[in-house]
Parts: sequence; structure tokens; C-alpha cells
Amino acid sequence: MKKNLWWTICVLLLISTTVISWKPSNASKNIEVKSAVTLGAKEYFAQYVNDIYQAAQLQQSGMDVAVFQKAITGYLNLKLANKLPKNSNIITVIDFNKSSREKRMWIIDVVNKTLLLNTLVAHGQGSGNDMATAFSNNNESHQSSLGFYLTDDVYMGKHGRSLRLNGLDQGINSGALARGIVVHAADYVSQGTINAIGRLGRSFGCPAVSPAVSDLVINTIKGHSMLFINGNSSNYTSKFLDESAPLNYLMPAGIDTAKVDSSRVASL
Repeated sequence: MKKNLWWTICVLLLISTTVISWKPSNASKNIEVKSAVTLGAKEYFAQYVNDIYQAAQLQQSGMDVAVFQKAITGYLNLKLANKLPKNSNIITVIDFNKSSREKRMWIIDVVNKTLLLNTLVAHGQGSGNDMATAFSNNNESHQSSLGFYLTDDVYMGKHGRSLRLNGLDQGINSGALARGIVVHAADYVSQGTINAIGRLGRSFGCPAVSPAVSDLVINTIKGHSMLFINGNSSNYTSKFLDESAPLNYLMPAGIDTAKVDSSRVASL
């Protein structure tokens, strides 16, 4: 009798433990969604940017995450404005806050979260010596221009095979085509020049690159991809740095933000 009673008690304890510990199969998912939704839109966008930044190992290459966030903001705004092709997933970032002795041009596949190239790039001789500190949209200024560009057509010019740039920021770089601002090869963009004079040589305002990588750069970014030049200027503003549209796109109501990735951008 006592033996049967003990067996009954053990079975009841087992059943009660199972019932208490059981939860619906979607419970963890609901908790995850709730947790994701509690993220503010700006926090989620920062998380989205950081995911690409970390996967592409951009920190190790010397890129500032704040600069990358600006570039991604512009890229998404350009996508939403239909200024980029549907299949455009390559962006180029140039950071003139860095010395010309540093590799301050990055070409990134944002959908596949991959750094394709990190290389040297020159600034205009009117912008400064080692550091670019002055920027202009004016012809004959020989200064670099900040902001967002679309890569245009490839042609053969005085510097060989070159890639035209179409400036998208009115009054900031909108004179790029008229000024002949292009991506081209230049012998003065080399480690040898840095060793000889302590910095790169300078252009007439073009983002010139080494002859060793010029064809790779042009072939990778041609076809109306985005190029963003960052620099320290209190005069620079851009409608493409408005985060509201990208935030609304990436985080619509009810979405499980923890599971959104760059494939969503590819559908734009």
C-alpha cells in the first residue's frame, strides 16, 4: 500500500513539474520580438550599421564607425529615392579626416558585408598638404569636394582610364562633372611618394588612386554606385544624411528587428 502511494506521489510530481516548465513553442519567439521592439529606431539602426561594420572588419581597417553610419544613411536614402540601381550593393567611402599616408578609401559590399578594397587616395592640392582641411565646389579651386556622388561613365582621358563622378549635394559637390572630378590613376599615389616627401602627392581635386589598383577600383564601382567623401567642414550638410526615411524602412511597425539583415536593403 505504501509502495503504491509513493509511486503515485512520484508520478504526480513528475506531471506537475512538466506542466509548470512547459511553455508554448512560440513563447521564446514572442519574448525575442518584444525585446527587439523595445529597441528605439535609432538604436536599431545603429545595431544594423554595427552588424555590417563588424562582419566586414572595418574597425580593423581603420574606418570610423560614425563615418560608416553616415555612408549607410546616404546609401539607403539614395536607394529609397531610386537614385541607385536595384542591384546596387557596393559603396565607396573616402575619409579625408585621415592623413594621406593612411589607406583612407574603402570599397564595401554592404549586402554581403564584405570589405572589397582598402587603399590610398589623394586629395586636391588646394585642400591641404598631408591633411585635407579645405573643400570647394568651385572650378579652378583645385580643392576636393565632400559629400555623396554617383559614379558615372568610364572614359580615356589625360590620366588614362578614368571614371566620372556626378556630385549629388547641391552647392557642395554639384559642380563635379563640370570640374572634371574623376577617379583616375596617379603615380604620386604610392608608398614611395610617402617615403620621399612624407605624404601623398595631390590632385586638382580628384580622388586619385594608385595605378596598381586603378582598374580594380574603376571596374568595381562603375555603373552608378555611391561614393561618399567625408571630411571636417562646418559648411557641409546633406539631405542624404537624414536618418528618418531609412529608419522607417528598416523598422516598420511590428517587425522582428532582431532578425532583419542586409537582404532587406537588397530589395530596395
